[in-house]
Amino acid sequence: MVICSADSMASSGSSGGSSKVWIAHGIVLGAAVVAGAYAAFYLRWSGGFRTRVVGIIPARFASSRLEGKPLVQILGKPMIQRTWERSKLATTLDHVVVATDDERIAECCRSFGADVIMTSESCRNGTERCNEALQKLVKKYDVVVNIQGDEPLIEPEIIDGVVKALQGAPDAVFSTAVTSLKPEDGADTNRVKCIVDNHGYAIYFSRGLIPYNKSGKVNPKFPYLLHLGIQSYDSKFLRIYPDLPPTPLQLEEDLEQLKVLENGYKMKVIKVDHDAHGVDTPEDVEKIEALMRERNLA
Repeated sequence: MVICSADSMASSGSSGGSSKVWIAHGIVLGAAVVAGAYAAFYLRWSGGFRTRVVGIIPARFASSRLEGKPLVQILGKPMIQRTWERSKLATTLDHVVVATDDERIAECCRSFGADVIMTSESCRNGTERCNEALQKLVKKYDVVVNIQGDEPLIEPEIIDGVVKALQGAPDAVFSTAVTSLKPEDGADTNRVKCIVDNHGYAIYFSRGLIPYNKSGKVNPKFPYLLHLGIQSYDSKFLRIYPDLPPTPLQLEEDLEQLKVLENGYKMKVIKVDHDAHGVDTPEDVEKIEALMRERNLA
């Protein structure tokens, strides 16, 4: 806002117009102050913004590449148990549950102390399974974190990071995390790539390399981003997500987060330093066990 001196306004010969400008600025400033005070009061009165958080680990037995994946043993423990134990260490989560449609997985999870929500076999993806589980929970939550069951080395700090990102971005309904993509993974369609804008919001996700340059080759100097499976949602948005129609890009890439973007919703993205250790094949199990031995992780 430009501040003019009384002398300069008088000499301009347009004191009436300037007065109107001052009045307009005063109204805008006053409205902003009132709005800010009301927001602060409301947040204090309501106990904060998106404060109640539940972590949900969707798990299904069927898998085209590794059937029964949640129950695969990793150094003596089922993979779903390792994911659950790591998730329980996150400080932002008020509760952690497993959502599954398979009694074998449910029985296994109950045996090590996890709460289990049984969901329908008709869920088309993890997001829909999280939504169904949310509806069946007795307590109400503001934020739902979808924790991938095939990330047995998920870092609790990453879970906390995506939760805080969503809490700090009221214009977003979704948050997720990325890390640096290794150049050798550029052509791997199981490694989902992401591009973000200058404000940390997602522009696009793809199984192909993005951005893609004229040479058609990976640029070793470019900071490509790898999408990590973890994501969190505003619970109100999660309830309407299943009713949003499938979108062309979502179907073509087979990436559920694209339905969020194609329908015009905003997604906050944080970058973390993390080696992705998702398990999709028997070879991945061998790799992660070797890594755990190397790091002395029981």
